[in-house]
Amino acid sequence: MRTTIRGSRGLGALVAVAALTTGLLAGCADDSDDGASGGSDGGNGGGRTTLTVGTFGVFGYKQAGLYDEYMKLHKDITIKENVTTRTDVYWPKVLTRLQAGAGTDDIQAIEVGNITEAVRTQGDKFVDLGKDVDKSQWLDWKNAQATTEDGKLIGLGTDTGPMAICYRKDLFQKAGLPTDRTKLAELWKGDWAKYVDVGKQYMKKAPKGTKFVDSASSVYNAAVGGASERYYDKDGNVVWDKSPGVKKAWDTAMSVATSDMSAKLKQFDPTWDQGFANGTFASVACPAWMVGYIEQKSGDSGKGKWDVAAAPAASNWGGSFLGVPTASKHQKEAIALAKWLTAPEQQAKVFAKQASFPSTPAAYADLKPAADTTAYFSDAPLTQIFSDAAKTIPSQPLGPKDKPIDSAISDVGILQVEQKGKSPSQGWDAAAKEIKDVLGQ
Repeated sequence: MRTTIRGSRGLGALVAVAALTTGLLAGCADDSDDGASGGSDGGNGGGRTTLTVGTFGVFGYKQAGLYDEYMKLHKDITIKENVTTRTDVYWPKVLTRLQAGAGTDDIQAIEVGNITEAVRTQGDKFVDLGKDVDKSQWLDWKNAQATTEDGKLIGLGTDTGPMAICYRKDLFQKAGLPTDRTKLAELWKGDWAKYVDVGKQYMKKAPKGTKFVDSASSVYNAAVGGASERYYDKDGNVVWDKSPGVKKAWDTAMSVATSDMSAKLKQFDPTWDQGFANGTFASVACPAWMVGYIEQKSGDSGKGKWDVAAAPAASNWGGSFLGVPTASKHQKEAIALAKWLTAPEQQAKVFAKQASFPSTPAAYADLKPAADTTAYFSDAPLTQIFSDAAKTIPSQPLGPKDKPIDSAISDVGILQVEQKGKSPSQGWDAAAKEIKDVLGQ
């Protein structure tokens, strides 16, 4: 998820400074402006047309030199990026400007947690980009997320968050577990509950002061991210309380929360960062952008100790889109820029700079993680692992309240059990109360 964490990815190939998000995906950019002013200024001196690009956090276009490259190719274009650090500040401003029909940027980034709201309530405020692109360039499930009921494609996919398992092979070895990534992937293949079973084995001989996993919430998010249905059904009905995908992910998380295998950390809190640095947990559900985050937070002491294995099942955490508002005064030029920025060649360049994993499969063959990053993770075939996962992620119905529902379960319900000792039923009830408030029920 990209939310505020998006700023976190930018320290070199596969180096992210995290928190996208997402709310994560969160903690972002230093070239940002929380008061980000929207709107195209039409043009400036020298006969150039100024195109504004509204983003949150760090998308990597500036950092990878793409704006400069595009302007060299198009002498009549000047690009200005308006960055807002937090998505919870960025998106409400975008909605206000869309409703007003003025003040938007020529290109607006849309985080995956907001794409359904954009599709269902703002579809007429965005240009149909499907008329100008070859949609087969993008993953089918990525296109589906940005397609309106009447077939309009209102956003072109930027990155995705295919899931793997990052693990400390030195700690696995001390606990008597296999350290080979292929053997581990086979042990937990097909079910996140099998990953939890490996955790039970780990804890029998766990090195002193260590736990198997960082948190129950991370296991929940990974599991529910691969469900064919979670909080909404394909017709837009709220089904979180009767969704088989949610129930299975919750039960799996509860088996972690009520055991001794979790370090009971809240992701992206300072204590979580310290956990990486101190080696207090042996594994973590790991979307592509988190690889760089781990490298940064674990530091030199973790080099060569971390490895990456395929996740139990395909899952996604993160991703965004670029849309062109109908209020743009330069629609033709904005569409051309959005197409170029999201083309496979450019997505590969952003990956090489900051590990944002492309949503265009044609880019996968040319993806090259930094040599230092590959060495850090024991020469794991990072591109293969994440590209194989990306191609099999299910198309999951999303809804306008997906993010707050997810937060209620992860940050209220699961934490009640894991950190406050409540029973699973009490944790579920706490999450349910929060969700009902969110839904106005």
